[in-house]
Amino acid sequence: MPKGTNQKFKLYRLAQIMLEKTDEEHYITMPEIMESLAEYNVTADRKSIYTDLRDLSVLGIEVEGEPTGNRYHYHVVSRTFELPELKLLVDAIQSSKFITEKKSNALIKKLEKMVSEYDAQKLQRQVYVSGRIKTMNESIYYTVDAIHNAISENKKIKFQYYQWNVKKEMELRHNGAWYHISPWGLSWDDENYYLVGYDSDAEKIKHYRVDKMLHIRLSSENREGKEFFNKLDMADYAKKSFGMFGGKEQTVKLLVKNNLVGVIIDRFGKNVILFPVDDEHFTVNVDVHVSRQFFGWVFSLGEGIKIVGPDDVVKQMRTEIERMINQYK
Repeated sequence: MPKGTNQKFKLYRLAQIMLEKTDEEHYITMPEIMESLAEYNVTADRKSIYTDLRDLSVLGIEVEGEPTGNRYHYHVVSRTFELPELKLLVDAIQSSKFITEKKSNALIKKLEKMVSEYDAQKLQRQVYVSGRIKTMNESIYYTVDAIHNAISENKKIKFQYYQWNVKKEMELRHNGAWYHISPWGLSWDDENYYLVGYDSDAEKIKHYRVDKMLHIRLSSENREGKEFFNKLDMADYAKKSFGMFGGKEQTVKLLVKNNLVGVIIDRFGKNVILFPVDDEHFTVNVDVHVSRQFFGWVFSLGEGIKIVGPDDVVKQMRTEIERMINQYK
């Protein structure tokens, strides 16, 4: 029997058919496989298709045939991502303010291609991107890529930085001056993406919202600040910063009500040591970058938490309280 037409595309089309039309709950028969191949102008006999179904395992696509009555039903039994994993990724993309609505929808469409057409519908029902607060900087993909390239090539970057004015217009900061920064890492905090880099002019570590960066360029200069970042744990650094705002790092003693123990663990991790004070309270020592944002976090927890040391931080807290009282007089 002749081999059939368009044989060089057969294995590719067969893989496409099996991935799109089958999953754990949906099967396809041999006649349906042959009919689907014909839609792509590919013809083949049953025997060669049986061989190709086995050969798909070489491509990482495992197909299983199950007898039903007098015929077999075939379906893909494993994929790179399971549906719950893809739902998790879709949720992350939806909630990420630093990814534009357009890019979010494009990413989700790509994720849909990793499951069957039936499971893709389940992902589509999760899509609620329209109307969410999203950045309007369409170049964020390329900005992140440029930062990673600069880090791998040990180069500085330069970029312009913008802010919004009261007319809701993008306005370059510092009159459009270029920022020259040594990039050392990226951090995701409070739904925003931040560049963590070293400013050699200021001789300190600074953070920049990636979605606020424009016209990023690689510099010919090598990065500086290695001595700062060799002793920096990026995850630990982000944990100590509130809203990625800097401040003097200090060990602060907190008096906390027992019902807020989950808040403390969520923020500082399970390795913190809790010291019981009475039946209702405990104290905990945490390393933080002391800033208004840290004080704001304490305020947000109301009477359930109180800064009790060191004295200079307690004094700063009182000053911040007085400032807020005067602001609302």
